[in-house]
Amino acid sequence: MTEGTVGAEEIRPPAAVPPRLTRRGIPTDPSLRVLALGTFVNRAGTGATTTTFALFFTQEVGLAATDVGLILSVATLVAMFGQVPLGHLGDTRGPREVMRALTVAAGVALLGLLVARSFWPLLLVMTVSNLLFFGNGAVRNGYIAQVATGGRGVQFKAYLRAVTNVAMSLGAMLGGLALLVDRTWAYLAVFAFDGLATIATGLLCTRLPHLEPAPARAAGEPRLAVLRDRPFVAITLLNGLVAMHFVVMELAIPLWIASHTDAPHSMVAVLLVLNTVVVALFQVRMTRGVDDVLSSVRAMVVGCVWIATGFVIVSFSDGAGAAVAIVLLVLGASVHVVGEMISSGGQWGISMGLAPMDRQGQYQGFASLGFSISNVIAPTLITLLCIEWGRPGWWVMGGLVLAAGVLQVPVCRWALRTR
Repeated sequence: MTEGTVGAEEIRPPAAVPPRLTRRGIPTDPSLRVLALGTFVNRAGTGATTTTFALFFTQEVGLAATDVGLILSVATLVAMFGQVPLGHLGDTRGPREVMRALTVAAGVALLGLLVARSFWPLLLVMTVSNLLFFGNGAVRNGYIAQVATGGRGVQFKAYLRAVTNVAMSLGAMLGGLALLVDRTWAYLAVFAFDGLATIATGLLCTRLPHLEPAPARAAGEPRLAVLRDRPFVAITLLNGLVAMHFVVMELAIPLWIASHTDAPHSMVAVLLVLNTVVVALFQVRMTRGVDDVLSSVRAMVVGCVWIATGFVIVSFSDGAGAAVAIVLLVLGASVHVVGEMISSGGQWGISMGLAPMDRQGQYQGFASLGFSISNVIAPTLITLLCIEWGRPGWWVMGGLVLAAGVLQVPVCRWALRTR
């Protein structure tokens, strides 16, 4: 190890009782504070751009809504396949350095929104920025797995999720101001804020400890070992099926309320706020005790039971009166968000616990592919089941999520036997 560098094991010495994660809502560990601050700054910018992006490029620039949708789909698809190689780059070149470079570059790319005024330039901006952003997420998750040891990795991921929700909400408020002003300069100010916030996040990485890169591959060892880790591949696919529940709440709930219930359309916003607030307040608490693979897979099963139950409750809002529908929607969404928080902790614990410590970047990048694939296949499947089929479709969707969660028990045992 060279002078001035720090190994992950030196940053977090093993301890029977892990130190407290936060004090007064702030991480006690300096490295985790930097990561949390960077997440807050970056996601606030993302929330602002997400709120204004579609309206600006359709109403101000004049692109067709279908063009904007195609741009986002292509950019996401390309970015999906960059997660594993960029995560591997973080393993081999040092996660802090790669994370810093990717984040700063993503911020510079986002500034291209200030000048993109037609299909192809916007496609280029969004593809490059998404590729860098997704790759950075893989490297960051690998870095977290190495520094937040002693059972705190899952809790810190939960903490970051709460931070993300708060930051996205504040960013959405900023975007809302731009929508209220409804002038080109206001939209451009939002995009500039997002790009500069992302660059600032990258520069914050300088304050993180350097971790030694992974050792050189042994003779005959594959470059991307995760692709040959069949148990981990199976776990990732199952996690992708479980992750469809996020799309259910984002896509099916608004369509369901509008077409199958007598509840007011404003319930969509009510349920969104409910989810955001509950996750911000209770996500960390819901991950306590999830500190190894076996406890994580148990949490996954319990979370999937809650999710499936929430779907069943929501399904009965069809045909009920407005008041009863409102009660059932709120109850179903409340049950679902409990399952969402528990299963999220389980997913984090499984993916970090099964990954070799010196290959966390590529493994976390591959784990993210499950969510990406879910976002590709889930909208069509969910529309057919929950909206076209109706109440039985919600039961089938809940059964799919539950089955994917339960199947992870034998697959995780298989994975542990191969480690």
